[in-house]
Amino acid sequence: MAILSRFLSAFAAFALISSASGDRYPNCASGPLSNNSVCRMGLDPAQRAAALVAAMTLDEKLVNVVDHSLGAERIGLSKYDWWSEALHGVAYSPGVHFADSGNFSSATSFPNPITISAAFDDELVEAVGLAIGAEARAFANAGRAGLDFWTPNINPFKDPRWGRGLETPGEDPLRVANYVKHLLSGMEWASQDPDTIEKRQIVATCKHYAAYDLERWNGVVRYAFDAIVSMQDLVEYYLPPFKQCARDSNVGSIMCSYNSVNGTPACANDYLMQTVLREHWNWTKHNNYIVSDCNAVHNIYADHKWLKTAAQAAGAAFKAGTDNVCEAGGWTTDVVGAYNQSLVSEAVIDKALLRQYEGLVRADYFAIFSDDIVSFRSYGWDYVNTKSADSLALQTATDGIAMLKNDGTLPLQSLKNHTVAVIGMWANDTKMRMLGNYNGRSPYYRTPLNAAQKLGLKTKYADGPLAETGNSSAAIEAAKASDIILYFGGIDTSIESEDRDRTTITWPSAQLSLLRDLSALGKPIVVVQLGTQIDNRPLLSNTNIKAILWAGYPGMAGGSAVLDIITGAKAPAGRLPITQYPGNYTDAVPMTDMALRPSTKNPGRTYKWFGSAVQEFGFGLHYTNFSIKFAAPYDALSRKTKRNPPVFQSNLILDACIQPHKENCVFPSLPIVVTNKGNVTSDFVALAFVSTKQGPAPQPIKELASYRRLRDIKPGEQREATLDFTFKSFARVDESGNTVLYDGAYCLSLDVPEQERLCFEILGGTRVLDVWPQPKGTNSTGIE
Repeated sequence: MAILSRFLSAFAAFALISSASGDRYPNCASGPLSNNSVCRMGLDPAQRAAALVAAMTLDEKLVNVVDHSLGAERIGLSKYDWWSEALHGVAYSPGVHFADSGNFSSATSFPNPITISAAFDDELVEAVGLAIGAEARAFANAGRAGLDFWTPNINPFKDPRWGRGLETPGEDPLRVANYVKHLLSGMEWASQDPDTIEKRQIVATCKHYAAYDLERWNGVVRYAFDAIVSMQDLVEYYLPPFKQCARDSNVGSIMCSYNSVNGTPACANDYLMQTVLREHWNWTKHNNYIVSDCNAVHNIYADHKWLKTAAQAAGAAFKAGTDNVCEAGGWTTDVVGAYNQSLVSEAVIDKALLRQYEGLVRADYFAIFSDDIVSFRSYGWDYVNTKSADSLALQTATDGIAMLKNDGTLPLQSLKNHTVAVIGMWANDTKMRMLGNYNGRSPYYRTPLNAAQKLGLKTKYADGPLAETGNSSAAIEAAKASDIILYFGGIDTSIESEDRDRTTITWPSAQLSLLRDLSALGKPIVVVQLGTQIDNRPLLSNTNIKAILWAGYPGMAGGSAVLDIITGAKAPAGRLPITQYPGNYTDAVPMTDMALRPSTKNPGRTYKWFGSAVQEFGFGLHYTNFSIKFAAPYDALSRKTKRNPPVFQSNLILDACIQPHKENCVFPSLPIVVTNKGNVTSDFVALAFVSTKQGPAPQPIKELASYRRLRDIKPGEQREATLDFTFKSFARVDESGNTVLYDGAYCLSLDVPEQERLCFEILGGTRVLDVWPQPKGTNSTGIE
C-alpha cells in the first residue's frame, strides 16, 4: 500500500478548513430549508431525503427529475446541475466551471483510462481515484462543480474501431472490474470501507449500461442501434464491470445507455434496471439512482421508434427505473405530459427524487457547516494541483507506457553527445492531443519536445502529418541533421472519439510514407505511438525502426513520461490492455455483431477468442530479462497431498465460505517467483491466465485470472509474491447466463508470451455459483 499511503498522508496534510465553502451549499442554517428535516444531520439519509420530497409540490417535483434541476425557491432548494465530468481529472462539462485564472482555473489531468490500465496496478488506480475525487470535491465546495460526476466509462473495449475505447480500461472484463473497484474506492469513499461509512466524497456514475460500444459506423448510429446479445455474452462479458459497480462497490449512480438491448431501449429496459440491477444485484443499499445518457429518453421514440411520443418515452423510462434524465442540444423531456396522460404516477416521480436526493444527502450537500467541522466539505483550493497529484500524473503516464519493439537501441543513455530529431504530429503538440477526451484545463502541458529540451538535449524539431498528405521536407531535413530520430505519431481524437468510430485500424498512409522516407536515411528510429491500437506490422518488419513505444493518451505529463522511458530514467513495464488486430480485421466482422465467440461469420473478439493478434493483450517488453515461475505450486494447490495432477476440493472451501456471493469466495493464492536476469532495475507485471475444456463449447483460448505489478526488481534479484484468485476466476457462464464451476481439469499459464504452465483438477461436484434471472419470453439464448 506504499503508493496509496503516500497520497493519503499528503492529502491529510493540507489545510483543514475553508470556511467560505459553507455558502456553496443549500442554506441549512437559516431560511426555509432550515426548518426541513433534510438538514437534520443526525437522521437517516433516507428519512432526510423523504422530508425534502414531501415538502415539494407536484409542479416542483416534475422540474427536478432532469439534469438541470430547477430546485424549489419556495422551500429554499436551489437549482442543481447533475452533469459534471471527471474521467481522468475534473473536466469541462455543464456542471464544471473553471475560473479564468488563479484558484480553480485548472485541475490535474491524468492519462486516459486506457493508459492508466496498462500499468496493471490496482493500488495506483486507487491513488488516482483519490486524487480526482479530492479535486472534484474541492471544485464542488467552491461552487464550480456539482457533487455528481458522470464517470467512469466501463464498457469493455471489444472492437478496435470503437471511438470511445480510450475512455475505458480495456477489453478484459476482470481488468475493467478491478479498475472500477479501486477507482471508486478512491473517488467516492476516499479509500475508506464503503460497508462501514455512510458519506461519499463525491457521487460517481458507472456508464453506459449496457452493451454500448458503437458510435457511428456505416450509417448505424448509437441513438438507434439495437444490440442483439446472447445471455451468455451479456453476463460473461458486457455486465461484469457493472456488477462490480453495483453489487460489490455500491456506486452512487449508473447511467443507462443510448442503445437498445435485445429490442428494448436501455433507459426503458426494466429487465436490466429492475430485475438485474436492483433485484438480482441488490443495488438498493443507498437508494442509488439511474441517470439517462444525454437525450437517451428522447431517442426512445425519436430514433428507436419504440414508442410514438415524447410523453410515452418519459413515462416508460421512469416506470422502468430511470430516475434522472439528461437533456442536451435543446431537446426536453415531456415529464409533465407523461404525468398528465397517466403514463407515470406521482409515486414513481417521488421514488426517483428520493434516490437522487439521498445521494446528495450522503455527500453532505444538505448540512449545517461550521469551521470546527472537518469533512469533505472542508476541501479547498489546497487540494487541487498538489505536488502529490502532479507526481502521480507523471507516474501513471510512465507506468502505462508499453514497449512493443526494441532491438537493444533503447534506452538511449548517451544522448547529450548526439543531435536528436524530434519529429511528428504530437512532438510539439499545441492541440492538447495527449489529454484525449473528457479533459479539463491542466495546470501545464509537457510535450515531448519540451521534455527533451528540459533535459538539455540538442534537438532538431519538425512537425509531421496525421492523416493528411503533404510536404514532409522539414521532417526529412531535421532527420538528416540528427543522429537519432524520435518519431511521435499514431492517431488522436480527430480519428477516434465520441460519435466517431474508425473505419480503418492501420497506420495512416501519410505517416507510413514519411516513416519510409526517414528509414531510407539509415538512422535509428524510435517510434512513440499516441492513441489506441493500430496495426504495427509495417513498423515491426522495418529494420530501421529500432523501437516502438505505445503511450495511449498519457495526459499533461506525457512528454516527460516518454522521455524518461527513452533515456532510461525509468524502465518500461506496461502491458497492452487491448488486442492489436491486423488491419483486415475490419473486413471480417461488422461492428454491429455483438458476439464474442468465433463462428463462420465472426473470427472472434478479444484475446479470449481471437488467436491471430499482431500483438496480444498483455504484451510488453522490458529493458531487462525476467523469468517467472510458480513456487511450490503442488503444495499450494493440493494442500500437500502431492497428488499428480494436484486436486483442489472445491466443495470443502465453498461450503465453509460465508461470502454472500459464492463466486467471490477465495481460491487459494499461488506463490510465484520473478527473477531479474538482466542488468536494469525494473517493474514487472505478473499475469496469470486460465484455460480449460470444461463447460459449454466453444471454450475461450484463455482468460485473465490474476495479475500483480511488482516494483523495482533489482538485477539478479528473485522476488517472491502471490497471485490471488476467487472461484469466479475458474467459473464459466452457460447459455442461460448462470455462473458455473465445473468439475475437471484447468491450467494456469504465466506471462505473455507464456513462460510456465501449471495444470490441476478442481473436484467436489459441479456447482452453480450464481443463478441468473431470465427475462420474460426468452428462449435458451436469452434473446427476446
